[in-house]
Amino acid sequence: MATADARRRLRERPIGVTVLLTIVGYALVIGTFVLEVPFYPDLTNAQVNALSHAIAVINASATVLLVAGWYWIRAGEIEKHRFAMTSAFGLILLFLVVYLVRVGGGGEKYFVGPDPVYYAYLLMLAVHIILSIVAVPVVLYALILGVSHTPAELRNTAHARVGRIAAGSWILSLVLGVVTYVLLNHAYEYTFTPSVLLPL
Repeated sequence: MATADARRRLRERPIGVTVLLTIVGYALVIGTFVLEVPFYPDLTNAQVNALSHAIAVINASATVLLVAGWYWIRAGEIEKHRFAMTSAFGLILLFLVVYLVRVGGGGEKYFVGPDPVYYAYLLMLAVHIILSIVAVPVVLYALILGVSHTPAELRNTAHARVGRIAAGSWILSLVLGVVTYVLLNHAYEYTFTPSVLLPL
């Protein structure tokens, strides 16, 4: 009964729920960057590296699921598509937790490499961040429509149109995130500055 009630609310207010969840997500990230809340554990460079590797695996896995989901909906495999997209969203929630712990308790890594690569890295990082920010409400809206409507009902919603935008921006953001991770952590050097919350 509770599930049916929640589904009904999602169906009736998809935009309102999208706005609310978007604000909560943005607040968590901005609060972690801006506020010095002693909530997160202090992390060493090695722990930050381990979490960075975990984030890359999570993002690569989410990318594979998104591409599979895109393929399956084009092939008419609706249940496989739904599984792939909700699983990818679950991975992004896991990413958010790991990312907030890494940022809140860790430090900053700064890319060290040749100027052309450095500027390419910054450009890719900027596009990755912008797409991450922009994709949040679009992804949430497409997901809310997808889980609250039957496949037949979805034909009368904006799910397909919004879903194409959501998946495209999400996939590009994740791919750029993984590429910048490889450049920063494996292809070139970096400097590490501990968080101000860490003991010196």
